[in-house]
Amino acid sequence: MSNTIWSVDEHLEDVLAAVEPLEPIELQLPDAQGCVLVEDVTVPLALPPFDNSSMDGYAVRVADVAGASEEFPAVLTVIGDVAAGSGELPSVGPGEAARIMTGAPLPPGAEAVVPVEWTDGGTGGGAATGMRAASDAPEGASGEVRVHRPAEARAHVRARGSDVQAGDLALAAGTVLGPPQIGLLAAIGRGTVKVRPRPRVVVVSTGSELVQPGEKLGEGQIYDSNSFALAAAARDAGAIAYRVGAVTDDAETLRATVEDQLIRADLLVTTGGVSVGAYDVVKEALSSVGDEDEPGGGIDFRKLAMQPGKPQGFGSIGPDHTPLLALPGNPVSSYVSFELFVRPAIRTLMGLPDVHRPRARAALRTDKALTSPAARRQFLRGTYDEGASAVTPVGGSGSHLIAALAQADCLIVIPEDVTSVEPGSEVEVVLLG
Repeated sequence: MSNTIWSVDEHLEDVLAAVEPLEPIELQLPDAQGCVLVEDVTVPLALPPFDNSSMDGYAVRVADVAGASEEFPAVLTVIGDVAAGSGELPSVGPGEAARIMTGAPLPPGAEAVVPVEWTDGGTGGGAATGMRAASDAPEGASGEVRVHRPAEARAHVRARGSDVQAGDLALAAGTVLGPPQIGLLAAIGRGTVKVRPRPRVVVVSTGSELVQPGEKLGEGQIYDSNSFALAAAARDAGAIAYRVGAVTDDAETLRATVEDQLIRADLLVTTGGVSVGAYDVVKEALSSVGDEDEPGGGIDFRKLAMQPGKPQGFGSIGPDHTPLLALPGNPVSSYVSFELFVRPAIRTLMGLPDVHRPRARAALRTDKALTSPAARRQFLRGTYDEGASAVTPVGGSGSHLIAALAQADCLIVIPEDVTSVEPGSEVEVVLLG
């Protein structure tokens, strides 16, 4: 540990330089959600793959219904039924019609579809209100239908390839696969797809004073909130998160826990035990766990010119040089540190082009000037009003005020060289989604 003070940007640069996107793998569609596509996907077949009906009704020839009206309906012979998924199709000749369901292929000979509402539905009565199921239609698919309106060629027909043509680019490499993209892949028949997998992030909280929520608090104990907040933040960033509840302040136990977790981690995050106290167990446990064969391996504990979150640790550990970020134990410090350093690392592992939270400029809404320590970049919690391009601080600057964090939707950034910000001044804000 040196006495150098690192800037926020230097530390972030250091972290991102050490993190490589994960190797692509072939995944089944359900497992590929949230992953980044690493190949262009072209359309193997046209969608829809055949001309099909956009209505329930009758497939007809245009000439047969020309000039039809309620007074003088066109009377056609019903020769069969075409349901969605039909294989053998009846051929529609002059004076004929086939009952057809939405999505069913247009049968040969037919040029248009007349909706059932334009007909008597084969009942010989007035206008039909809907298609009856084949089993409910006493005339089956035979008998006659009266058509009360003419139809133009291709009326109510969805053309083959009107959605996408074979050979079109369906999805470009770099696309994040959300529900509509997964749906498109399924629609063009792709069962698997090549993606960068979601990173596996293991979150370990340390501290003998920590108790799991739902258990009883003893004297001098507090609930472990960090492991829950950070595991949730990792999932929110796109990772698969594994939470390891509070490990006691014992270096051997912690080292064993971390080594056990390496098997399922692409990234390790610890929280607590990194500052300069006598019981800073993370430092004690991990300072000696180097990558012996790796120059610059092991964990470097450093001081950053930021508030909150001054003590940070970073490095790699174990046989696969798994990156590890050691965050402070203060709930707000650990969350702010996660947003600034861990989230971009997760998104780099995913191979995303944009790893940072969006930022905006906003006018500061306060009653009095905000103070900020010299030579430190301060991150205050705030609520952002997009319409007014304004931001209001919530809670004080204390790094333990977790209630204020739950009200915040952004971080207000006060640069290192600014010690006071007047009400109404323009500040930079980091938007927390």
